[in-house]
Amino acid sequence: MSVQKRYAGLTDAALTDTGIRQAAVAAKRLASAGIDAIVASPLQRTVRTAEEVAVVTGVPVLTDEGFRETDFGAWEGLTFAEVRERWPSEVTTWLADPSVAPPGGESFTQVSERVTAALHRILAERAHLTVLIVSHVTPIKTLVAAALLAPPAALYRMHLDVAALCEIDWYADGPAVLRSFNDTAHLNH
Repeated sequence: MSVQKRYAGLTDAALTDTGIRQAAVAAKRLASAGIDAIVASPLQRTVRTAEEVAVVTGVPVLTDEGFRETDFGAWEGLTFAEVRERWPSEVTTWLADPSVAPPGGESFTQVSERVTAALHRILAERAHLTVLIVSHVTPIKTLVAAALLAPPAALYRMHLDVAALCEIDWYADGPAVLRSFNDTAHLNH
């Protein structure tokens, strides 16, 4: 669905062969990163990606529903062009306001609340550890926006490629530092 640029929220699609290869090279890059814990969205595409890292690190994969992708409701499986054609006013409103959800779906504000709650669990339970979170576009953008103290509308101004790595340092006294964003250097080999 990513190749065709379709909304792939709750669709539990498997990784393609290319996706598995990308996960393997990302895992190879992360092998020496000192990962202490791996937490993934429960959807199979993220669990499968996380399993590649588990193989090279020996760290087991845990899942957390808080890091699953946005529920795109009626837009699930469609391209942006198809959505724009069928729901022109709704998509315009959605793009202008993170509190607006796709028909039958979840708003970015709701996603932010869910992801932020999961982040707080990770920070509380795994303080001083290096945690790999394997997730999806919207939750990752949400974590980046939180680290930068950016408003929810910042999600519309970020682009993430598949199998990209982002690194955020979260400090015990509260602040965070974005160290890298949308890093795909490992995919160029």
